[in-house]
Amino acid sequence: MAQAKYQYGTSPRKVETNPNYNKRNKKNVNRRKLEVVKEVPRQQVKISKKQKIKQFKMTIMVIALFLLLLTISCRNSQIDRQFNNIQDQKKVLAALQKENEQLKVSIENSLNLSNVEKVAREELGMEKLTNKQTVYVTLPKKDYVESASEKVVIEEEKNWFEKLVNFVNNFFK
Repeated sequence: MAQAKYQYGTSPRKVETNPNYNKRNKKNVNRRKLEVVKEVPRQQVKISKKQKIKQFKMTIMVIALFLLLLTISCRNSQIDRQFNNIQDQKKVLAALQKENEQLKVSIENSLNLSNVEKVAREELGMEKLTNKQTVYVTLPKKDYVESASEKVVIEEEKNWFEKLVNFVNNFFK
């Protein structure tokens, strides 16, 4: 609400302390708001069944597309995880193969005849055989092998029906 008086100078104008002034302005503002609300009628937009079906189909399509993309994303993450696992296993395999080859080389180097002889002398206390250590044994020319005089019979375990049939056969003989 603009005042009709023109103000000179830089001092602010004095606020009126009339208690009816504030209430009157509030009532006017509330009446104006009510009038504005009353003037605009509420309009409801009616949606036809075809439009509802189209919206429903579109919603289903969006959800299906989202689920499809989610599935593809999950599958790709699983593929990446498996690929990383395979790469780690390949690294472990390469390290083990390298260690295996190194061990083979070290075994071949340690298995030469001079190393074996050295270990036998130093650690096991072995010596080379001399002529004094050779002992000859003479055996008589008589044959000590005896032939089998008894027949060896190996019986297999029989089930109860075969035992019964054998018992009946032996009983009537």
